[in-house]
Amino acid sequence: MGIMEIVLPAVVCFAITAVVGRLLIPALRRLKAGQAIKEIGPSWHMTKQGTPTMGGLMFIIGIGITILVLGWRNMLAGDFSHLYVYVFSLVFGAIGFIDDYQKVKHHRNTGLTAPQKFILQLAAAVAFLCLMRYEGMLSPNLYIPFFNTYVVLNWVVYMILAAFIIVGTVNAVNITDGLDGLSTSVTIPVAAFFAVLGVVWKGFPQLGVFGGAMAGGLLAFLLYNHYPAKVFMGDTGSLFLGGAVAALAFAYDMPLVLIPVGIVYICETLSDILQVGYFKLTHGKRIFKMAPLHHHFEMCGWKETKIVAVFTTVSVIFCALAYLGVMNRFAY
Repeated sequence: MGIMEIVLPAVVCFAITAVVGRLLIPALRRLKAGQAIKEIGPSWHMTKQGTPTMGGLMFIIGIGITILVLGWRNMLAGDFSHLYVYVFSLVFGAIGFIDDYQKVKHHRNTGLTAPQKFILQLAAAVAFLCLMRYEGMLSPNLYIPFFNTYVVLNWVVYMILAAFIIVGTVNAVNITDGLDGLSTSVTIPVAAFFAVLGVVWKGFPQLGVFGGAMAGGLLAFLLYNHYPAKVFMGDTGSLFLGGAVAALAFAYDMPLVLIPVGIVYICETLSDILQVGYFKLTHGKRIFKMAPLHHHFEMCGWKETKIVAVFTTVSVIFCALAYLGVMNRFAY
């Protein structure tokens, strides 16, 4: 597989997503699908109230069309790995869509309850893992990046661990989606990382196509989502992206690579967990000025564009380190 085989899906998906965006944003405005802003966030975020949400539909559509059009040859050969990843991501996107729809319909900033989301996400994760195991794409040999070795787990232990890794990843990406262009920008190098693996390693051409399409779709979405955002991806987009990132890691059978490539997601989530835990233990004291982490830096006076630039740079660096940590796994 050559580099053009991931560049082409990136270019095609960029074009499709950009065109879909030109049509979707006016439609969302007509439907009054505006974002409700949480009052617990920074006060100046209230100016974003009413910005169209559910914009993630544009790159979901773009990725779907691209992988079907450009991946048909491999599908004829019996390789459906990219479709498994897409359908799994789509299920999470559907959960997000239901959540967004509830918010828009009732004009509030909460949709599905936390238990409802968790049960739906866990069910989706278990179904995906069972499918991947049936297709022979998973093994209980847990690959350790950087050490190029494996830890053998019991299948039951592996499946339980894997399910919670998936649900955790999906929600971590969702938490990161709190500033204009943040989750989009941070995830582009992650998608590119998985695309490059499809070129470097034999046997994963379809995953390379998916990663390339995902990177291109997000670049196009950024045209509308950069500060000041004309549209938000909503839970529709963020849960889809979280599902895609997790699914790609498992499709390559190396879930632990999510630690370096998802370092920004992890830090965002940990800041939220630490803030809530410390607040309860100390009866009102805080570690950060506001959580998650991007809000802390906002409260410190950083502009949204600076936060996005810094977080994206961190994502690029750790994705590059992750590549160095796994590059010898399938050395030929």
